[in-house]
Amino acid sequence: MAWQRVSLVVEGRFAEAIAEALEQSGAVSSDIADADAGTPQESALFAEPGADAPMWPRCRVSALFAESIDASQAIREALEAAGADTLEAASLDRLDDRDWVRETQRQFEPIRAGERLWIVPTWHTPPEPGAVNLVLDPGAAFGTGSHPTTRLCLAWLEQRIRAGDTVLDYGCGSGILAIAAALLGAGSVAAVDIDPLALEAARYNSERNNVSLDLRPAHQTLPSRYRVTVANILANPLRMLAPLLSAHTEPGGSIALSGILAEQAASVIEAYAPWCELAVAGEEQGWVLVAGARR
Repeated sequence: MAWQRVSLVVEGRFAEAIAEALEQSGAVSSDIADADAGTPQESALFAEPGADAPMWPRCRVSALFAESIDASQAIREALEAAGADTLEAASLDRLDDRDWVRETQRQFEPIRAGERLWIVPTWHTPPEPGAVNLVLDPGAAFGTGSHPTTRLCLAWLEQRIRAGDTVLDYGCGSGILAIAAALLGAGSVAAVDIDPLALEAARYNSERNNVSLDLRPAHQTLPSRYRVTVANILANPLRMLAPLLSAHTEPGGSIALSGILAEQAASVIEAYAPWCELAVAGEEQGWVLVAGARR
């Protein structure tokens, strides 16, 4: 089966309405991206959950239609519904069906995270068999090793974990940080998340790596303090969790926080100041790792 692929370059203020209208006209999927990606005009956009997401000045709206749909008519109707009177560029081409599983897998290659730690998708052979290889099946839960915040945390864990450490990974997602801690020699690792699907992903990935995690939903009380605490979430929840994460870190223990934009670091450090001495310990692509010790 072949598909029709529509690509429109429009003003950012119309992008969401056009994408929604294309789906109402029969598109099986739609996507909005920066039309200036790969040029000097490209801009990175960030937003906390619950906040109004900004939009690029110029957007590329893409949509996929079955062959039976009149895609040209759908474009006209979408522009009219969105009130968009200008269209910078448009294209309509045929997209032959493919093995989409294989195409998706090609997006995930082994990732080096530190000096001896590799994140290896399940369908790849480890590039360095003698290294610490974390085998991961990227799924719905956050954490494939490709995001700067994940890489910052992994590199920090590689330098920090000592044999027998007790570790808390709060907001574990796919379990990548918890599993890495276990592979690096931690004695016990608790992995906590609010999302049951994340806990299932973490359970599956831990079994693939032959490690055991203490998987816990966030509403469940944690039984003890931990020598190492790591949380890769976002600045707002990290600030709210300051009393909890500090209380579950041993005095003198290590704590690392990420999912923080550079301009948010000071407010996160301030939130933990009553309990912890923290400072920026790493930065990549505008994201920072804040780390230090529990008093």
